[in-house]
Amino acid sequence: LQCQCAYDAGPGEDLVSMYHLVKVSDDVDQPEEVRVKVFIPRDDPRVPSVYWIWKSADFQERESYDMYGIVYEGHPNLKRILMPEDWVGWPLRKDYISPEFYELQDAY
Repeated sequence: LQCQCAYDAGPGEDLVSMYHLVKVSDDVDQPEEVRVKVFIPRDDPRVPSVYWIWKSADFQERESYDMYGIVYEGHPNLKRILMPEDWVGWPLRKDYISPEFYELQDAY
């Protein structure tokens, strides 16, 4: 697994979880590559985690969860990684309405 990421296809459209896989063989100049896209309904965005196959998906799936709200079922530690734990909503969804302000609590 070279990369796992997600994107929003548009307001009212599906969310997409994308996996870029690379097979490196003796011929390093021409690695075999494939990109797999999983289209997920935005009203219940759930997809099985690939963490148990590729451990490198750990933080990448957590980021996709944090920004888009895609739940990776079976992930051992699926929690926010970039936004505060109490943040409401999924900031990179195209239908996200950003709050006017965010108050830091327990900052001192």
